[in-house]
Amino acid sequence: MSDALFLPGDALPDAPALAARGPHAVGVTTRTARLADAIDVEISTADNVVRGVRELPLEIWYPGEGAADARCLYGDRLGRVAYDPERPNTAFEFAGRAARDEAAVDGRFPLVVVAHGYPGSRVLLSYLCEHLASTGHVVAAIDHPGSVHGAVRSFAETLLHRPTDILGAIDALAEMDRGDALLAGRIDADRTVLVGYSMGGYGVLNAAGAGFCQDYVDNPRAVPNGLLAHRAQAAFEVDARIRAVVAFAPWGGQHRIWDEDGLRSLKVPVLFVAGEDDDVVGWAPGVRSLFDGTTATERFLLVYEQARHNVAPNPPPDAAASHPMDWGHYAEPVWDLRRLNNTNQHFVRAFVDYALGPRESLPEALDLTPRAADGRVAYDADGTARCGEGHWWGFQPRTALSMRFHRRGEGA
Repeated sequence: MSDALFLPGDALPDAPALAARGPHAVGVTTRTARLADAIDVEISTADNVVRGVRELPLEIWYPGEGAADARCLYGDRLGRVAYDPERPNTAFEFAGRAARDEAAVDGRFPLVVVAHGYPGSRVLLSYLCEHLASTGHVVAAIDHPGSVHGAVRSFAETLLHRPTDILGAIDALAEMDRGDALLAGRIDADRTVLVGYSMGGYGVLNAAGAGFCQDYVDNPRAVPNGLLAHRAQAAFEVDARIRAVVAFAPWGGQHRIWDEDGLRSLKVPVLFVAGEDDDVVGWAPGVRSLFDGTTATERFLLVYEQARHNVAPNPPPDAAASHPMDWGHYAEPVWDLRRLNNTNQHFVRAFVDYALGPRESLPEALDLTPRAADGRVAYDADGTARCGEGHWWGFQPRTALSMRFHRRGEGA
């Protein structure tokens, strides 16, 4: 497929079934959420906690009334900090399949809130955001100040603010539902799904109920002066609007920032997605440890064999070819990102529909042979391949390879 015709999120000819666009055209708009009582980690002390306004740019996708083939442009940057001569902070644009500020379809749609990594941006997972909007969701992705491309600040700022940024965004979007000129009456924040990648995964797990252990809160090398105490395991009430979590390569398991009680306090369904060879957040300890430890809920784990950390973002933009570290921020050494994107779309759509639905029975898309390669491929007399016993649902014959899928119920 020509790169000139392919946009992030487009379904490849052999994409799994649920990677196909949903029934809605997609609109996109930009808003800003204002958190009025945010802690300033740089100047606060244990005896004097300084608070102020924290502004979160939001990119919001929604079911729109426009044409399904509409296009828009998204802006992003390369690099980590401004004025780095070794890694220029370069602005770039790329196209998406959405109509800017298009009228929204009538109806109330579940909310999906997306949190990026360190660094990242609100358009880093645009392929998934567009896809979920096309299937009947309002999707809001956050720019987290202090960890956006080209403007990275201290890691402590990210550790402190990621969960509360996510919760503050839900509040802001609930308010938009009451009075925004474009989106009023469309955002059902009482049915919210959180999606997080890397540090965003850390944030969504905590925001949904996995309280941090006291040793982590007290560690001055993480967030100083005990400023994370309000996100400790026994310190906060879970937001009942959060119904499910998708955690791509979540950070924290390898550092044991959650103990057994903290992980057991997560009570909503979770889909973990990870590369088995992730050398950034780890596997065991790491993502596998988090999957094993969240025993109080139903959870799923999609494993990409021979993948490292970059299992979630858009494919590398052309601009990233200018520097190996910028290219490596997006690309996987073995996997085609377009293939990963399509597979993520398939599984996230299946999981979100299941988690928000009645959950009376497990859908075929989530009831799979644990190892994809163990599914059989049969052949007709003319040599045509077809799916045989145990072949993963929704995947075309011979295309379910190098993946594993695990499910555990509550208590297991």
